[in-house]
Amino acid sequence: MQSDALVSQGELTISQEVAATMPDGRPVTRWTIGSPEGVTAEVLSLGARLQALHAPDRHGRRANVVLGCDRVEDLLGEAAYFGATVGRYANRIADGALPLGGTTHRLATQPNGHTLHGGTDGFATRLWDGVAVREGRRAGVRLRLHSPDGDQGFPGELSVEVTYLLDPAGALWIGYRATTDAPTVVNLTNHAYFNLAGEGSGTVLYHLLRVDAAGYLPVDAELIPIGPVARVLGTPFDLREARRIGDRVVDRDPQIRRAGQGFDHTWVLDGNGFRRVAVLSHPASGRRLECLTTEPGLQVYTGNLFDGTLTGRSGHPYEAYAGIALETQHFPDSPNRPEYPSTVLRPGEEFRSMTVYCFSAG
Repeated sequence: MQSDALVSQGELTISQEVAATMPDGRPVTRWTIGSPEGVTAEVLSLGARLQALHAPDRHGRRANVVLGCDRVEDLLGEAAYFGATVGRYANRIADGALPLGGTTHRLATQPNGHTLHGGTDGFATRLWDGVAVREGRRAGVRLRLHSPDGDQGFPGELSVEVTYLLDPAGALWIGYRATTDAPTVVNLTNHAYFNLAGEGSGTVLYHLLRVDAAGYLPVDAELIPIGPVARVLGTPFDLREARRIGDRVVDRDPQIRRAGQGFDHTWVLDGNGFRRVAVLSHPASGRRLECLTTEPGLQVYTGNLFDGTLTGRSGHPYEAYAGIALETQHFPDSPNRPEYPSTVLRPGEEFRSMTVYCFSAG
């Protein structure tokens, strides 16, 4: 499909094209941001989604390190969360129950009776409006979405904005903003799955992961947090020093087994404000990803339940552990857990969040 260059910012160029068509005929736009030698990001208007991210290895050879699909049918189905902006509430809310201001709002739920990633028709399946932008030496795209009062059961009209900005050093900045006309809850994140060896190249079991967190949230059989923060010390969740993922997911710890023999848990991150919280690396290629965020939690999911039914852009099926999600966010089920950091947004306030993925090779 024909591509039109929109912005040239130093070494970075943005191009725009129609990548696909929705079932109702609306076009899906793709923006490509980057340079021929460095990191390049591809963003889709469907789900405000990071569809691909090409990064060089230690020898300068580039590979797409983000899992993704091309077919709209997949992006509206089994691959709906791949690389998407998920909301209005990322992660789980138990029993689809949102208590707020003396009223319990009933939310759209999955077949298991819980709300996941904002409901069955959340932000990941919507077409967002986008425009190319630049800020200093960074270039990217800003996408906006209007979520009406009662959307998936959530109260209040919500105006949402997510901005992807790439800088010449290879860092991808993802900024979120939201406002509301009535009290509601907001918890936004990006749901990209990373494989630093390259999308479709195999598993992430030989990747090393470090997470700066002394605590995590144990879950029940339906992956709802049980309650208090637990210490990672003496558990496979202790990633305060880099550990090989494959050594952790084979552990017989009940929490590892409960999530399908792997991670699908929230780490309670150390510190406050904008700081580095995690490092993912692939020794064979030399690729390294540093994650910085303003958020209090990091949901790590190691793709335990991938079963080969989805085929990626490389033409290879995604089997178990084909990618790892590092989702910066507030805690799951916090509307029902007053001891967790609040996700309530009120009129006159502005939700703001920033996450940066910095890529390097050595």
